Amino acid sequence: MTIPEITLSDGMTIPAITFGTYKLNGAAGVASMKSALETGYDALDSAFNYENEGAVGRAIRESGRPREGMRIASKLPGRHHAYNEAIATIEESLYRAQLDYYDLYYIHWPNPKENLYVEAWTALIEAQKRGYVRSIAVCNFLPGHLERLKSETGILPSINQIELHPYFPQNEMRKWNKDHDIVTQSWSPLGRANDLLTNPVLEKISKRIGKSVGQVILRWHHQLGCVPIPKSSSRERQIENISIFDFSLTDDDMAAIATLARPNGRTKNQDPAVYEEF
Repeated sequence: MTIPEITLSDGMTIPAITFGTYKLNGAAGVASMKSALETGYDALDSAFNYENEGAVGRAIRESGRPREGMRIASKLPGRHHAYNEAIATIEESLYRAQLDYYDLYYIHWPNPKENLYVEAWTALIEAQKRGYVRSIAVCNFLPGHLERLKSETGILPSINQIELHPYFPQNEMRKWNKDHDIVTQSWSPLGRANDLLTNPVLEKISKRIGKSVGQVILRWHHQLGCVPIPKSSSRERQIENISIFDFSLTDDDMAAIATLARPNGRTKNQDPAVYEEF
């Protein structure tokens, strides 16, 4: 199948869907990631705190696929935002995965109470200059955080990865990202074990078009202009999740899904204005 590509503000391209690796660890994690790469995913999303960068690297090597055709990402944890620690952590991420570079490296959370995210961003800028990272990005940043990055460093991220699903569509944040040429990536795109997959509105659309509820949701992300990051250890579900580019949702479908938004639909109340990641 052909997966559309998206061009980032720095010129690098990424596929329109990424495979999530959260909680995919050890030999079983390697097997799941290899399966995803064999199924057709070209991008893997990891993090220092997932403790699976080694598994990511092994899956890449065992897949036999050319490294340049992949987009591999990891993320800087909150406890290592200080400049020198951030540089060393990025180097450690590379050593763990046995990679020469990451295509994407993110600040995982802004950690506003700690208030070192600008320092961490400066470290990512330096890592990019050193060739450790091709494109630098953030997760869970609010407009105020992003404006400060711009004012103090002159550089905005290529991607802002945020919690996003039909219960929490983040309309204002998505618009801010788009207005500033930042791609929105969706973590927890299927709702992370809430009742989204059995929602009657989504089930009705699913039955009408002959696709699973999961496919309907992932297609909704794509039509919003976002890049979803689904995760599954099941090969069958991996194939299902990536098979969203041969159909479209109607305007009425999109409007119906928009009615599912909740005032605060976060699944774990992780508000970036106050949440602190270790």
